[in-house]
Amino acid sequence: MEGENILPAGSQGKFIVFEGLDGSGQSTQISFLEKYLRDKGEKFHTTSEPSGSLIGGLIRSVLAKQWTLSNTGIQLLYAADRAHHLESEVRPALEKGNHVISSRYYFSTFAFGSLENDVEWLEKINEKFRAPDITIYIKVSPEECIRRIEDSRFRRELFEEKEKLEEVSKMYDKIYTSGKYDNFHVVDGERSVEEVFKDVIGIIDKYID
Repeated sequence: MEGENILPAGSQGKFIVFEGLDGSGQSTQISFLEKYLRDKGEKFHTTSEPSGSLIGGLIRSVLAKQWTLSNTGIQLLYAADRAHHLESEVRPALEKGNHVISSRYYFSTFAFGSLENDVEWLEKINEKFRAPDITIYIKVSPEECIRRIEDSRFRRELFEEKEKLEEVSKMYDKIYTSGKYDNFHVVDGERSVEEVFKDVIGIIDKYID
């Protein structure tokens, strides 16, 4: 998928995206990566989707089941939030030489949005967006993700049902095996956090000097 991937001369920042089912451990791995980059003296900026914008707030309220919207409507909100997120936060940080670490990006739209929408349409509404430099998909079974969610929270969000997560997991596998997306890496997330992070760093170090 093509996107605006050109940065001004001298920009050294890498756009790093973490993907996975809810409960896969993205937040933990991102916190480990923050410390790793800080210790290396690298500049970085951490963010997530949905973003902290007004549109992102609307999305989070849907996910929390505070109001209802079709999956199609949710994905259109995500696209609008993503456009604002890139323009107001991601691109400026990259242009200043920061690595940008994002929890979720348009691969989440493809995976979760495919529950009710054609993937071709989901790709179309995201085709103008900048491609990540590195995507790390932390693969964890739906059963394990549900167990982790129930152990850590009192309630589940909109997509946090075993049947839905099974379909989302299949779509993530299709994304990886399609060969359409450069620099999309899969890490086995059903090990200790230290073992998972060792694989994450093995990937990151190939892109960051």
